[in-house]
Amino acid sequence: MNFSQRITSMQQSPIRKLVPYAEAAKKNGKKVYHLNIGQPDIKTPVEFFDAVKNFNENVLAYSLSQGMPELINSFRKYYEKYGIHFDQDEILITNGGSEALIFSLIAVCDYQDEVLIPEPFYTNYNGFSNMAGVKVVPITTKAENGFHLPEKTELEKLITTRTKAILLSNPGNPTGTIYTKDEIYMLRDIAKEYNLFIIADEVYREFVYDGLEFTSFAHLDDIKDRVIITDSISKRYSACGARIGCIASKNKDLMKQILKLCQGRLCVPTIEQVGAANLINVKDEYFEETNREYSKRRDVVYEALKNMDGVVCEKPHGAFYVIAKLPVKNAEDFVVWMLTDFDVNNDTVMMAPAEGFYGTEGLGKDEVRISYCLNVEDLKNAMKILDEALKVYPDRK
Repeated sequence: MNFSQRITSMQQSPIRKLVPYAEAAKKNGKKVYHLNIGQPDIKTPVEFFDAVKNFNENVLAYSLSQGMPELINSFRKYYEKYGIHFDQDEILITNGGSEALIFSLIAVCDYQDEVLIPEPFYTNYNGFSNMAGVKVVPITTKAENGFHLPEKTELEKLITTRTKAILLSNPGNPTGTIYTKDEIYMLRDIAKEYNLFIIADEVYREFVYDGLEFTSFAHLDDIKDRVIITDSISKRYSACGARIGCIASKNKDLMKQILKLCQGRLCVPTIEQVGAANLINVKDEYFEETNREYSKRRDVVYEALKNMDGVVCEKPHGAFYVIAKLPVKNAEDFVVWMLTDFDVNNDTVMMAPAEGFYGTEGLGKDEVRISYCLNVEDLKNAMKILDEALKVYPDRK
């Protein structure tokens, strides 16, 4: 039997494909520090669980395809805190940010159309684009300038008649980059001049450090008809398992089209929506404490990495990831080796090889993405283990 080219050409997730090695290590009695995945360990707000516990219906029924009105209003109130105003029909509830991204790509691109994405990028952008039959055109960014965007003329060279959108995460996953206002305005100008959509993945909106300012594309009134915000409760509320996200856009005609996709998959789970709707009642102190905690974790990881012989990385200013260039020939081989052949007092570390975060072949082979979602003490231990591993790794360059 033959499978579709769409599925056979789709890459495995570099974040999850090495999980069998980690599971084997655990079965052999090793403790594995998981720095490979953005799974926060901050407590999910009690407001979510209280709403679920108080759910008292005799029938667990379908929700509306566009989402429960209570949850849509909850998102609307959340955006109001940032000076962003959406009408009721300008938000659609999705199964996590992932579905929001897939639906957005399907809605604005035809088969073999192109989207520009700054690389390194969240690896599932590749998978989502593949599912939609869309070609990723990478915008290469470099660590030496903090993974910020190249000049406008360089971006314009990548635009063709098939280019339909620019997709980016801000703050950036996996780089932790916060795009400046000048960069946001440059992309705004390109979108207007070349008639492109901007799909803005802003799930890390709360995770901005060092006093930097975050600018949402939703603040740009002159391109409001071509901005699509994809969002999620997963990171800001440490509620990854709830799978609640949304698409928000002032382009009402576009939203009517995306609603067809929502109707096709019927609805988002009702109980999770009930819990998520109550998250609007979480106090601001929750975000402030979470931000301070992640800033500490960032500092622990960055300070350790910059003091390791041969390791190169730039200080991330947002999200909770860092890209590090290691003194190894192949980062994936090194990650596997750490899981199969190395430990310190029966402890080892798992990271995500960064090659899969690039669209340009050959880039990222000696890089890893490190997630600093673990507590400070665990991160300190993990960094010590990584340092020791690099000292004795047989295929070091």
